[in-house]
Amino acid sequence: MYDFAIIGGGIVGLSTGMALGKRYPHARILVLEKESKWAFHQTGNNSGVIHSGIYYKPGSFKAKFCRDGCRSMVEFCQEHGIDYEVCGKVIVATEEEELPRLENLYKRGLENGIEIKRISPEEVKEIEPHVRCVGGIYVLSTGIVNYKQVCEKYAQIIAQQGGELRLNTKVEKIVTSSNTQILETNNGTFEARFVVNCAGLHSDRVAKLGKVDPQAKIVPFRGEYYELTPEKRYLVKGLIYPVPNPEFPFLGVHFTRMIDGSVHAGPNAVLSLKREGYNKTDFDLRDFAEVMTYAGFWKLAAKHSDEGIKEIVRSFSKAAFTRSLQKLIPEVQAEDLVPTHAGVRAQALMNDGKLVDDFLILHGQNSVHVCNAPSPAATSSIEIGKAIVAQIPEQQHLETALV
Repeated sequence: MYDFAIIGGGIVGLSTGMALGKRYPHARILVLEKESKWAFHQTGNNSGVIHSGIYYKPGSFKAKFCRDGCRSMVEFCQEHGIDYEVCGKVIVATEEEELPRLENLYKRGLENGIEIKRISPEEVKEIEPHVRCVGGIYVLSTGIVNYKQVCEKYAQIIAQQGGELRLNTKVEKIVTSSNTQILETNNGTFEARFVVNCAGLHSDRVAKLGKVDPQAKIVPFRGEYYELTPEKRYLVKGLIYPVPNPEFPFLGVHFTRMIDGSVHAGPNAVLSLKREGYNKTDFDLRDFAEVMTYAGFWKLAAKHSDEGIKEIVRSFSKAAFTRSLQKLIPEVQAEDLVPTHAGVRAQALMNDGKLVDDFLILHGQNSVHVCNAPSPAATSSIEIGKAIVAQIPEQQHLETALV
């Protein structure tokens, strides 16, 4: 019997396994992942940004986890020799009417304890010579990293701690008793005293398998990216973001220099017709039907219909996508952009049409369910892992490490 079983081998599941191994050095820990590789979905397809925490509501889990996670992620990379760079980013207003929102964002950053400064258009050009704007913020602590490498190191640490890692193992049924959880999978049956659900895009379904109602449904949004051709990479030195619309849950298309030197532009945000639908043509009847019959989705769509239509247009029109990018860098042309990989974000949505804006962690019988861990989950992963472990009742049969 295992002391802990973690469902999901993305960055949150692996960080939780690592934190459990540190707290309970002699525990039998099992991590189950249905894919053939770690970090196969959200973690492995994100932008690779180490976020600062500037965007998030002061006092929220997002704000605290991200601010602290930014520091701990950099320290982790330094300790384990993982390539990273604290390159900073600029957030810019391209129109006069955006300046009040930029000022509000600056004040929020100060409230969250972020190292930031206001910069003039001339100062923006010193950092990013090709940007056109009327004002900006420079966020000094933002960085870039390859989160797949981070996850590989997390998995390695779990193995060194004595944990057991199983790929190609999908949980299909959970049988709950008073003292244990039995996980029936396509690759055998496993028994554990405690289960942690970190199943990402399928976290709501796994919660229901464990007899927990998340009171929210995962709705998948695909983010599509272009990449600057190598000869045009000089246009972007680091990270360039627009001022986000506070009424819309996504940050808007932006430029991100990746740790390998490539420059990604995007993403837009469109409904995916499959929870793991990385291509426009991907379709799953069950996933599609769940969204189409969910009242919360239609309430969200009605509220954001104008922005939603713009996102769909950008998805099918390279010219429209290019025009959005030209607001930041006028020199960018359509021929400078080539399609690159997309990502799918698992967004928890409540029945009343409200997006679950913060992390959603629920408790069941001998279980914890992470039912919403959106960006900045990768940045915050070390802190989230520790927080999840702190919510697990003390395991009296296990010796706790001295901290």
